[in-house]
Amino acid sequence: MAYFLKPCSDNSLIMKHLSLALILSFCFFPCFAQHKTAADFTTYNRDVSIKTESGEQVVYLDEKDGPGIAWIKDQQFINGSIEVDVKGRDVLQRSFLGIAFHGVNDTTYEAIYFRPFNFRATDQERRVHAVQYIDLPEFDWPKLRDQHYNQYEKGVDPIPDPTGWFHARIEVMGESIKVYVNGGTNPSLSIRPLNHTGGKMIGYWVGNGSNGNWKNLKIVANSN
Repeated sequence: MAYFLKPCSDNSLIMKHLSLALILSFCFFPCFAQHKTAADFTTYNRDVSIKTESGEQVVYLDEKDGPGIAWIKDQQFINGSIEVDVKGRDVLQRSFLGIAFHGVNDTTYEAIYFRPFNFRATDQERRVHAVQYIDLPEFDWPKLRDQHYNQYEKGVDPIPDPTGWFHARIEVMGESIKVYVNGGTNPSLSIRPLNHTGGKMIGYWVGNGSNGNWKNLKIVANSN
């Protein structure tokens, strides 16, 4: 038995494709952050500067006691993916850096951060403390390590150079957060968030006594 397609004379097929494209465009909003000056940020406990390295813009946060954040002005994030290149330093307890998101204010937010000084540590216990999730103010790393040992912090694979640039991809989808490093096919960290802050701010984060460098930030927000 033969089947014949009925000619489409009213352009309905084209309209369906256009409608699908419009739906997809409203679901995903890619943003390549181009920071020009320090005025593009709202900072907490840090000074931020923009420098050029090998022709690329680099966001730099200086070193101070306590944590610090550079919130990106006019940028919101709830679900989706965050990709960024990060560079810290191989100095014990002096290099904590990553991305804060779901921010409500300077003390209420979630964050994924790295400890480059643990990337290649000979002590296996330190190596599994290379990437960390926190949910402040209730769940900072000491409480998570005590009550949820090795659940919200893991080693990284593949292992980056602790003094060089490495690429991080953070996927945030409702009840799931996954972190991939340097194009790894398996997540270095895969967790279920503990709370939902309801915040939408996103920014660059450093921990106590740390500075940090970031470049090539790409945010793809999913409206679902």
